Amino acid sequence: MSLNIAMITFDCADPDALARWWSEAVGGEVNALVPGNFVMVARPNGPALGFQNVPDPTPGKNRVHLDIHATDKEAEVARLVGLGARETGRHSFGEEFDWVVLADPEGNAFCVAGG
Repeated sequence: MSLNIAMITFDCADPDALARWWSEAVGGEVNALVPGNFVMVARPNGPALGFQNVPDPTPGKNRVHLDIHATDKEAEVARLVGLGARETGRHSFGEEFDWVVLADPEGNAFCVAGG
């Protein structure tokens, strides 16, 4: 196959601030390609994260979100909340798999799962 996921892009109101937040959350280098309009977080492993300014946020639930795995789920959830995320729910599939739903500072949903 010749396709490779290079970037996951978020629509947002403040791409500079949201890129800085995600850089702290998952690591990576902030690169303001068009400051105030399009900012990227380049990461050594995995796809880059892009943040583009849009006049109106997407209404309703995100149709796509990030799932993040952590060795210590509860420690990472606490760290992310300390950075400014907010916890919005906890879910599980029986006792085998559980995850925490969080929202970044602009309300974009993402999940943290793991041990």
